[in-house]
Amino acid sequence: MLHTHLCVMGDPCWKMNIHNKMKQMKRGHAQSNQNGIGTLESGSSTRIFDKLQATIQNIINARANASSDIAVCQFSNDYYKLDQSNKHRILTLLATKYGVNRTNIQNLSQQYSDLCKAEKETKEEKNTPALYRTEHSLRSALTPLSVQLFKQINCQPGGLKFLVDMRADLRMLIEDQNLPAFRYLDTCLKEILETALSPALLELHLFTWEDPAAILEKLVIFEAVHPISNLYDLKRRLGSERRCFGYFHPSLPGEPLIFIEVALTRSIVGCIQDVLRNESPTPEDEATTALFYSISSTQPGLTGISLGKLLIKRVVGVLQQEMPKIMTFATLSPIPGFMSWLLPRLASESQSFSSSRMQQDSERKSLFKENLLHAQEARSLLESCRTSFLMGTCRTAENQTAENIMWNILTFPRKELIRSESLQGVIKPILLRLCARYLLLEKRRGKALDVVTNFHVQNGALIERLNWMGDFSERGLNQSAGITVNYCYRLDKIEENIGNYLEKGIISSSSMLKDLLEPKSMSPG
Repeated sequence: MLHTHLCVMGDPCWKMNIHNKMKQMKRGHAQSNQNGIGTLESGSSTRIFDKLQATIQNIINARANASSDIAVCQFSNDYYKLDQSNKHRILTLLATKYGVNRTNIQNLSQQYSDLCKAEKETKEEKNTPALYRTEHSLRSALTPLSVQLFKQINCQPGGLKFLVDMRADLRMLIEDQNLPAFRYLDTCLKEILETALSPALLELHLFTWEDPAAILEKLVIFEAVHPISNLYDLKRRLGSERRCFGYFHPSLPGEPLIFIEVALTRSIVGCIQDVLRNESPTPEDEATTALFYSISSTQPGLTGISLGKLLIKRVVGVLQQEMPKIMTFATLSPIPGFMSWLLPRLASESQSFSSSRMQQDSERKSLFKENLLHAQEARSLLESCRTSFLMGTCRTAENQTAENIMWNILTFPRKELIRSESLQGVIKPILLRLCARYLLLEKRRGKALDVVTNFHVQNGALIERLNWMGDFSERGLNQSAGITVNYCYRLDKIEENIGNYLEKGIISSSSMLKDLLEPKSMSPG
């Protein structure tokens, strides 16, 4: 049953509650309070930690019985009361002290090897029952004690939510201390959660303005791509020409795990401000394109679990069935890592090298000069720097490299130069080419460096096009110089695209995007 403590939709108090939550978030005071249980003072938290150590051992020793059920419930309640430091101590304990007995595994492995060898030599199957028993014993021995604890927790009411929250804490710990024991504990927790979140158990929900306020409040809080600014904005995103779908799980009532926002349009749109303002809505019976413009996860503890892929696939199926005119499924996506990739490379060229440092830094300097800007792009930027408009942004034109000029343009206060019409002819083709290079060619361990690109292409999408000034908000300019990207899900090519990416590292893209990789002729205005 969903908890609707924020009043029914007919009561105006639900609006006030969400409005107050929005103001609280904007002031930076919005905090998650897991299960409504506050943390204790440091001394009390340490005493709870000592108690929890004994509780863990009791649960593991008792296995599954009535007394262990009580202990599991007490364990979760006490864990929520811990401060972050003592939560990390508990996780460290689980990762290092409640693993496997490696001596026992070695003995069982030797026993298993001996049985296999004897059966092979005698060519008889008299050892087969012993082999099965040893295989079972090996499986049990290879299961960490911590996993036994997690499985018992998962069987209790509220256990799944607890494991999700615990994994969120564990991932915070890994950010500080990326140790093998912590990573392995994370893998074990992730496997349990993936099993619990089987697609068969996930419930698809279409959000509407009539939903309980407690549910709509979650959309406001967890919208991670394009924050919901006010109640009118929320209502617009749930209105006609719009769809918002999310996944729920029976064990987490009232908690959307992930949600996706869709605009119904006549064609692929490139500017997010046009989508959010929706000043010229497309009648639903004329829509031929479903544009996914935001996807947000509400649970940090579910990071790395492919709910997004499942949700997109499910939503495509629903829209195909309900609106057969829709033939195109695409996204309007941010490029969150572009500027953080580009600016350091430009900055390496923006330094003035003294003669004593010139030689030792020449290799690093020439690397970026050779690979970042083409000769004609550099000439165009240098020519632009000689104009009176740009002279003030560069200290002395004669001492500037083309990379330095570009860095000055991109870091100018309030990004005014990026938006300057007089510079469009110069910087637009350069930035579009560099962005195409970033999305298509920059990799880490064979996968796309950009996290959004990696998400969509591993789900079978191709990169369709880049959009200049597709997001001219402050966030969009800071993240990607205002460029947005459309990924397109061509249903007949999805499996082929997935195979090319996962097996060969090939990122599928349109010819339009491939063409951007080549430098274009430019004019200063």
